[in-house]
Amino acid sequence: MAREVIVNESIVSVSELLSHTVVAIFDTVHAAEEVLIQKDNFKKFSTYLEKTAYFLKDLSRFNLDHSDNLNNAVEILNCETKVAKRLAVECSSRNKIYLLLNCRKIVKHLEAITKEIGRALSLLSLVSVDVSLGVSNEISKLCKNMLDAEYLAAVLEEEILGKIESTIKDGNVNQFYANNLLASIAQVVGISGERSALKREFEEFKNEIENVKLRKDMAEAIKMDRISSLLGKADATTSYEERERKYLDERNFLGRQTLEPLHSFFCPITQDVMVDPVETSSGKTYERSAIEKWFTEGHKVCPLTSTTLDTSVLRPNITLRRSIEEWKERNNLVTIVSIKRKLQSNEDQEVLQSLGQLQDLMTEREMHQEWVMLEGYVPVLTGLLGTKNREIRTHTLSILCILAKGSDHNKEKIAEVDHALEFIVRSLARQIGESKLALKLLLDLSKNNAVRDLIGNIQACILLLVTTLNSEEIEAARDAEELLENLSSLDQNVIQMAKANYFKPLLRLLSSGPENVRMTMAATLAEIDLTDHNKLSLFKYGASEPLLRLLTNDDIEVKKVAVRSLQNLSNVPENGLQMIREGAVGPLYEILYRHSLSSPRLREQVAAIIMNLAIATTCQEANHEQISLLESEEDIYKFFCLISLTGPEIQKSILLTFLAMCQSPSGVEIRAKLRRLSAVQVLVQLCEHHHSTVRANAMKLFCCLTEDGDNTIILEHVGQRCIETLLEVIKASTDVEEIAAAMGIISNLPDDPNINLWLVDAEAVQVISTCLTDGRRNASHRKQITENAIKALCRFTENQEWQKRVAKAGIIPVLVQLLVSGTALMKQSAAISLKQLSESSSSLSSPVKKRGLFSCFAAPVRFCPVHLGICSVESSFCILEANAMEPLVRMLGEADPGVCEASLDALLTLIDGQKLQSGSKVLAESNAIVQIIKLLSSSSARVQEKTMGALERIFRLVEFKQKYGNSAKMSLVDITQRGSSSMKSQAAKILAQLNVLNEQSSYF
Repeated sequence: MAREVIVNESIVSVSELLSHTVVAIFDTVHAAEEVLIQKDNFKKFSTYLEKTAYFLKDLSRFNLDHSDNLNNAVEILNCETKVAKRLAVECSSRNKIYLLLNCRKIVKHLEAITKEIGRALSLLSLVSVDVSLGVSNEISKLCKNMLDAEYLAAVLEEEILGKIESTIKDGNVNQFYANNLLASIAQVVGISGERSALKREFEEFKNEIENVKLRKDMAEAIKMDRISSLLGKADATTSYEERERKYLDERNFLGRQTLEPLHSFFCPITQDVMVDPVETSSGKTYERSAIEKWFTEGHKVCPLTSTTLDTSVLRPNITLRRSIEEWKERNNLVTIVSIKRKLQSNEDQEVLQSLGQLQDLMTEREMHQEWVMLEGYVPVLTGLLGTKNREIRTHTLSILCILAKGSDHNKEKIAEVDHALEFIVRSLARQIGESKLALKLLLDLSKNNAVRDLIGNIQACILLLVTTLNSEEIEAARDAEELLENLSSLDQNVIQMAKANYFKPLLRLLSSGPENVRMTMAATLAEIDLTDHNKLSLFKYGASEPLLRLLTNDDIEVKKVAVRSLQNLSNVPENGLQMIREGAVGPLYEILYRHSLSSPRLREQVAAIIMNLAIATTCQEANHEQISLLESEEDIYKFFCLISLTGPEIQKSILLTFLAMCQSPSGVEIRAKLRRLSAVQVLVQLCEHHHSTVRANAMKLFCCLTEDGDNTIILEHVGQRCIETLLEVIKASTDVEEIAAAMGIISNLPDDPNINLWLVDAEAVQVISTCLTDGRRNASHRKQITENAIKALCRFTENQEWQKRVAKAGIIPVLVQLLVSGTALMKQSAAISLKQLSESSSSLSSPVKKRGLFSCFAAPVRFCPVHLGICSVESSFCILEANAMEPLVRMLGEADPGVCEASLDALLTLIDGQKLQSGSKVLAESNAIVQIIKLLSSSSARVQEKTMGALERIFRLVEFKQKYGNSAKMSLVDITQRGSSSMKSQAAKILAQLNVLNEQSSYF
C-alpha cells in the first residue's frame, strides 16, 4: 500500500515527506512488474515513476521549506501513485480474459495517471528553481514527456477486440470461429492451450461478470454477457456431452420436416429468399444487392409503392435477417438428419448425391460440421470407405478431411471407429486422387498425439508412405514427408522407416528437390528421433554434403534448418569425423562469427555442433590418419576469445570443445597453445562465474591445463583468491564432476611456498579430509574425487607442522584403508603421504622414562620396536601403530611399478639412520624382506635401484645376510648381465657383500 502522508510542516520535514513518497513510488514500480497484461505499457510507466523518484531523492538533499506548490505536488503524487498501484495489482490478479477485454480502458487509465503525475512534476519544477537550475530543467523535461505520454493497446489485442465487436454486431457465431477466437485470446494473454486451462480461465471470466453485475454496471455487464455467450460456443468452454445434449434437445423439438419460407422472406424484386435484407425510406424491405441495382439503373421510386425514395438511406433489417437465418438453419439441421439415412442406401447414385449435399452444407457453414459430428455420422462415413465404389470412397475422404481439420475431438472420434484407420491407410495404395486425400486425412489426424500413436501401429502405413515419398507428385511427397515426420517420434516407426529404405528417397529430395522441399527434408532430419545406427546410415547415404551446402545459403532460415539437422546427426563420432573431412568447420565458424546479433539461438546450435566434432576427434583409432579440429594458433585464439563475448550456452559448448581437443591425439599441442594464449587467466576468472554449468566446465578445462606444462604460467595467474574459490566450490557445489575438477587443480598446483601457505590458511586440509571421508558422494565420481584429494594431500605431509593438522583431522587411518581398497593411484599417493609422515616419527616418538624404585609394581610400558619410544598415530604418525605394515608389504607385489615404489619408500623409512637393526627386524617379521628381494626383477629401473640400495644396508647385518642373501643372488647376477652400468656396479657390490664376487671384479 502507498503510504499516507500528512502534510504538516510542523510535524514532517520536507526531506522526510519526499522520502515517504519515494518509497510509495518504488512500491508501485514493484507492483507493476507483476502485471499479467499491458507489460510494455506498465514498463514505460514504471520508467517515468523511477525517474520521478530519483528527482525527489535529489530534491530531498536540498534545504527546502514547505510551500503550496510542494505540498500540492506531493499530495497529487501520493494519490496517483496509490491509484496506479491499485491498477497494477488488479492487472496482476484478475482474470486474464477480463483484463484483455478491458485493455483499452486500462491504457486510458494509465495515461490519465501519467498526465496527473506530470502535472505534479510541473509544480515541483517551480519549487526547484530556487535550488538547482540543472535539476529544475531535468524535471521540466520529464514533466513535458509525461504530459505528452500516450499508451496504446497491442496490435493483437486490438485485432481481437475488433473481431469480438463485429461478431457481436453481426450475430454470426459458430463453434469453429469461437475456437479460433479463444485460441487467439489464450496466445495473447499467456494461457495454456490445453482444454482444462482454457475452461478454468473461462469459468473465472464468468465469475468476473458476476462481480460486474454486483457493482450494478449494467452496460458493461450486458457487453460481457454477450462475449461470454460468444466464447461459450468454443470446444474448451463446454464439454462434448453438454453440446450433444443441447443439440439433441433442439433437433427433437424441430421435428423431421423442412418448413416453407414465409412470404416476408422473399425479395419483391428478385422473388428469392433474401440474404441481406435492408429497409428503404418507404418502409419496404428488399435484398440489398437488388435495391442497389434498382437505384443504379436510375430508378428513384419504391418498386412497391412508387413513392420517391431517399437513395442514401438503406437500413439493415436485422430482425428479419435473423428470422431468415433461423429458418435456414432449422431446415439445414433437418436436412442433415435426413441425409444420414440416405447414406445407408444400397443405391450408389443416391449415396453419391447425398454425400454431395452433405459436403455442400459442411462447406457453407462450420456449425454444420459440428451438427454432423453430433448426429453420429462418423461410423457411417468410415463404413463407406470399405465400399467398392471409388467415387464414394473419394467423396467420403473429402468429407472426413473437412471434419478432421478443425477439431482434435473430431480427429479422435474418427480414429476410434473400428477399422477406420485401416480403411484410410488402404486408400493410400489406390489411384492418385484417392491416395492424396487419404494422405491429407492421415496428416491431419497425426497432429493429434493420441491418434498419431494409433496410426503408428499400422506398419503398412510406413511402407505405403515411403512409396508416396518417391512419387513425382511434389505436393503428395511433401505431405507424406510431413506425416512421416509426425510419426517418427515413435521408436517402432523409426525402425520401420529404416527397413522401408525411407532414407534414400528423403536424401534424393534433400539433394535435388525444389528449395521448399529440400527445406522440409532438412527439417525432418532436424526433428526425427534416430538411433545412432540410423544416423550413420544417413551419412553413409550422403546426408552430410547437401546439408553442408545448405549452410552456404544466404537465407538465414535455410541455415537454421541445416544447422538443426547437423546438430541432430553430428553427435555420432563417425559422422563428426566425416563432417570435418568434408569441410564443415569453415562454414560453421563463419556462422558463429557473423550472426552474433541476428540469431543467438543459431549460434548456440552451431557451437554445439563444433563441440560434437571436437568430441569425435577423441574417438579416432590409433592406426588411422589423425584428424584435428583446430590446428593454427590463430584459429585457437580466435575461437577461445568467444568465451568472453558470448552467453552461457555458447560458453559451455566452447569450453567442452577445448576440453575434448585437449584429450584428443593432438592434446599435448593444444594444451601448450592454450597456456601460451593466456587461457589460464581467463579460466581463473570463469571459476567465479555465476552460471554453474559454465563454471563447472571452466574448472574441468583448467584442471586439464594444469596436468602438464610450465608451472610459471600457473604461478602467474593463481593467487589467494583463486585458491579460496576452488575450496569454496569443493565445499558448496552439488556437481561432483566440478568438485573432482577443483580438487584436481589443487592437486596439480606447483609446490610453491605461497600456494602452500594460501592452502593452509584456507583450511584445505579439512576440505580434503571431508572429501576422503564423505561417503554420500556419487559413486561414479567418488573415485576421481578421492584420487585427486589424496594426491593433493601429499603437499601437506612434507612439513611437520602441517603433518599435525593431517593427523588431527583423522586422515592417517583413511590413508591406511586406501592402501587396502583404493585404486592404484590412490594406493601410490597414500603410500607417499605415509612415507613423508613416517620420516617424522623418530623425532616425535616420546622416549621411555627410566624405571624408578617401585617400577616393578607399575604396568609395563609398551614402546615402538622401531623407534624405541612411545608412539601413536596422532602424535608421532608411526606406520606400525597405524597398522600400515601389512598393506604396504602386500603392495610390494602389485603390478604397477609406481605403487611398488611408493610402498617400498614408505617401508624403507623404518631402516633410516640408526634404525637399521630394529627396522630390519620389523621388516623381517612382516615378511617384507622377501617381497623386497622380489623387486630386483621389477620392470622399473628406479625400483630396482632403490631395492638394491635397501638390500645393501640390510645385508650389512650378518643375521639378515645369512638368512636372505642366497635368495637375492640370482637376481643380482642377472642385473650384472643386463642392467645399466651404474646398476651393474651396484649389484656387484652386494654380490661382494654376499661373497659371490671379490673386490677386484671387473664389475667395479
